[in-house]
Amino acid sequence: MTKRIAFLASDAKVAQTARDSLVACYGNAAPRDADVVVALGGDGFMLQTLQGIQHLNTPVYGMNRGTIGFLMNEYAETDLMARLAEAEEEVVNPLAMTAMDQSGQKHEALAINEVSLLRAGPQAAQLRISVDGRVRMAELVCDGALLATPAGSTAYNYSAHGPIVPIGADVLALTPIAAFRPRRWRGALLPKMAKVRFDVIDADKRPVIVAADSISFPDIDWVEIRSDTSIQHRILFDPGHGLEERLISEQFT
Repeated sequence: MTKRIAFLASDAKVAQTARDSLVACYGNAAPRDADVVVALGGDGFMLQTLQGIQHLNTPVYGMNRGTIGFLMNEYAETDLMARLAEAEEEVVNPLAMTAMDQSGQKHEALAINEVSLLRAGPQAAQLRISVDGRVRMAELVCDGALLATPAGSTAYNYSAHGPIVPIGADVLALTPIAAFRPRRWRGALLPKMAKVRFDVIDADKRPVIVAADSISFPDIDWVEIRSDTSIQHRILFDPGHGLEERLISEQFT
């Protein structure tokens, strides 16, 4: 059966050009009417697309018209219907973040890759870390810290020297960014359903910004993060090029 495809593209010229070519070949459906969404861009646009259509429960097949493309397939205009028919589906759950800023305003966001706290001034941040209501680290002096999903463990987490986590593992990676005290602390692996809280110590003097993927909020007082298994993002990959294979390959490059 012919699939109804919704083509979405980033603002990059190369992505917009690709969309025009693909629409000319295969037509274009509205996302709400489509059997599959094809996202054209980079990983950032893929994350944006997944969050934008999460209420539709429609699978997304990405084609790389961006920079890194870890979540994307190779771009090609030919045989798209056959590729979609053979594609393998991966399901990922996002992190749900609730943050309170110093003015008392609450912010909520979802993150497919990671939630990161970053110092916003010249002085190092001071964070207190609690897991499931128990303080596990009374003070972490650092440039920041992040909590990453398995899908996001090869992104910012890996650059911060955090572990790559297999897709099938029900764990999250908690990784410090340039830890000063304790200097040799490299982070922790936590159960997927753990509830993690960061409290910013001396927030007026040492301001902190929080980012859920690309959505950020300044002057944060505290942040709570948990996995939201009620939300399932469906991502399609060409056979043999799914997230599990990409995570393994990343460790041997």
